Amino acid sequence: MSTTIAASPINLTNGAIEQLNAIKESQNIPSEHGLRIGVKGGGCSGFSYVLGFDAKKDNDDEFEVGGLRILMEKAHAIYLLGMEIDWVDGLSNRGFSFNNPNASSTCGCGTSFSA
Repeated sequence: MSTTIAASPINLTNGAIEQLNAIKESQNIPSEHGLRIGVKGGGCSGFSYVLGFDAKKDNDDEFEVGGLRILMEKAHAIYLLGMEIDWVDGLSNRGFSFNNPNASSTCGCGTSFSA
């Protein structure tokens, strides 16, 4: 399994990095796990985002963003290239937000999209 770290196709804001590090620490995520970012079929617009800590698999690319190890299936890059993930903590909304330039439309909740 290769451990080459390439330039990341996605961006994480400082708020997202802080929140992800807090989650990783509070849930005792093993140090060898990285943050998996991807897509899966489903959701009200066709695709849903995948965001969680996981072990590296053979078909993954590996990136580093703000000190976080990022894992992404090679086939998912076409849907995620240029995406920014932010952490929103407001009165009406709290959670991760996905700003994806590849999405032709998104659902009202912002967690699914069509490309």
